[in-house]
Amino acid sequence: MTRDFIHWHGHRVCVSELGHGQPLFLVPGIGCSADMWQPFTHYFPNRRIVSFDAPGAGRSSTPLYPVPVASVASLAAAVLDSRGIDRTDVIGFSYGGAIAQQLAYDYPERVGKLVLAATNCGLGSLWGSPGAMAMMTTPLRFYSPTYFELVAADLYGGVTARDAARRQSASGARRRLPPSSYGYAMQLLGGLGWSSFGFLPDIRHETLVVCGDDDPLVPIANARLLAERIPRASLEIVERAGHLLLWDEPERIAPQIGQFVGWG
Repeated sequence: MTRDFIHWHGHRVCVSELGHGQPLFLVPGIGCSADMWQPFTHYFPNRRIVSFDAPGAGRSSTPLYPVPVASVASLAAAVLDSRGIDRTDVIGFSYGGAIAQQLAYDYPERVGKLVLAATNCGLGSLWGSPGAMAMMTTPLRFYSPTYFELVAADLYGGVTARDAARRQSASGARRRLPPSSYGYAMQLLGGLGWSSFGFLPDIRHETLVVCGDDDPLVPIANARLLAERIPRASLEIVERAGHLLLWDEPERIAPQIGQFVGWG
């Protein structure tokens, strides 16, 4: 994987790239760097995979003020410009799914096929369990393996909840490049008030909505809502999968996504 930095509106943004072929643009979740995609990207060896660390996460600079979702979508378009990519398939996970929806709406010509994984439409969504939502307000899980072990089952569900070895792996991946507390707070605040509910019918891309039925953070009602309101969307509900389904079970999930976007 190669890394480069671009400058965008006063932010220093880390852009990661791996492989060759048709581009595949990955948008990570809150607090996460592009490195978090590695277990998933192994299943796409024939694609040119591009991702970035949003301001406040990974190797990118920490913003002084919150960067709204719509602005991060504009940054995503700038990342594609920096790579010379006119159009790409896009996979957005969780918070990254919000950015991917906004990118598809604001820059429809830049997006080929769209995958929305474990995500929702912001305001207008059915929120997750109160305990899980409260746990998301702190980045402590990125720093403390003890805390991660304590909250992982209730926060993420799925294989992370059932498999101690997978929890240990997930915990270690977060500790390798954690966000600062301030950067994480800026990302949280940047999402406040955002909603795609009104413009979902205007997303005309062929879309795959993927969710697990054991996700404490994003109940499956949200995936159904996205699939119903996006005109060309299909829905894939993965049994016993949790919020981290792309990392918990890439061997199970990646082939479904690969068939949708194409392997090469």
